[in-house]
Amino acid sequence: MKKHNYSAGPSILPQEVFEKASKAILNFNDSGLSILEISHRSKDFVAVMEEARSLALELLGLQGKGYQALFLQGGASTAFLMAPYNLMKENGKAAYLDSGTWATAAIKEAKLFGDTVVVASSKEDNYTYVPKGYEIPADADYFHCTSNNTIFGTQMKDFPATNVPVVCDMSSDIFSRELDFSKFDLIYAGAQKNMGPAGTTLVVVKEEILGKNGRTIPSMLDYAKHIKGESMYNTPPVFAVYVSLLTLQWIKEKGGIAAVEKLNNAKAELLYAEIDRNPLFKGAAAVEDRSNMNVTFLLNNPEHTETFDALWKAANISGLPGHRSVGGYRASIYNAMPIESVQVLVDVMKALEAKV
Repeated sequence: MKKHNYSAGPSILPQEVFEKASKAILNFNDSGLSILEISHRSKDFVAVMEEARSLALELLGLQGKGYQALFLQGGASTAFLMAPYNLMKENGKAAYLDSGTWATAAIKEAKLFGDTVVVASSKEDNYTYVPKGYEIPADADYFHCTSNNTIFGTQMKDFPATNVPVVCDMSSDIFSRELDFSKFDLIYAGAQKNMGPAGTTLVVVKEEILGKNGRTIPSMLDYAKHIKGESMYNTPPVFAVYVSLLTLQWIKEKGGIAAVEKLNNAKAELLYAEIDRNPLFKGAAAVEDRSNMNVTFLLNNPEHTETFDALWKAANISGLPGHRSVGGYRASIYNAMPIESVQVLVDVMKALEAKV
């Protein structure tokens, strides 16, 4: 029977992507070779990398605007380090918004390079909201924010206007909603939450911001080196890039980000409506900052936990328990999650109400 996969990552991908990827494992492009064994310098894979990089920019509306797309390794955790290495000047300053666990991790890395100003934080309230009304220092080398907080279920709905370069970790909501992506100078996103399998990280960077900080950067951490190497400075994660390409193609076939956002809004509205209606549940995040990707919620009475857990497991739901930092439940409803699966969860919540 179908599993309804609410895992926060690695997470659900479109069924069509799974099917195409599985065929490529056995025979890629009728080459008689598996995608797992072909040379990354072969014409077939070079074409994959070129299309993936181009399509990423196309979907974000950044083609011809001075940006480069890269597929790298090391996850967003390595990007936490690469951002200050590439952008913070010697004796420089960076501004960070602390809105959750991963923002905190990014701040920790930035402090290794220079003055790291935390412009605002919601830590004291266990990151239940996204800070607002803060000022970004005009002399900062860049401003860093996290668009969606996977663990706590909050999402930035607006981004500050500033004259300093803007860096954004979009790991858990990349390609999920329309934004003016040209407002960002550097975007990075681990693939495994909304774009592909674990193993590659999408980086979209405006070339003009690079090479200005006066630092000597190790080659593997230098965005300019990876751009020059056309995202193949070293052997890339071939399979992860290929599956990411398939997912990007799926998004385009759906009608692009605008069409996907419409579906994501419908899923989120369906689930949040039940959380707010059902007297047995409550949302964990501030209403105005609720994430459309990671829906966090709690039982009002912990005594109902055993019954609810039995119900959702019987309905073939997987990956629903919340992170230990929040408790309760977390329904990750990424792009590939069908609304029918969200309805199954809503029906289970209603069943609990009828049962108790």
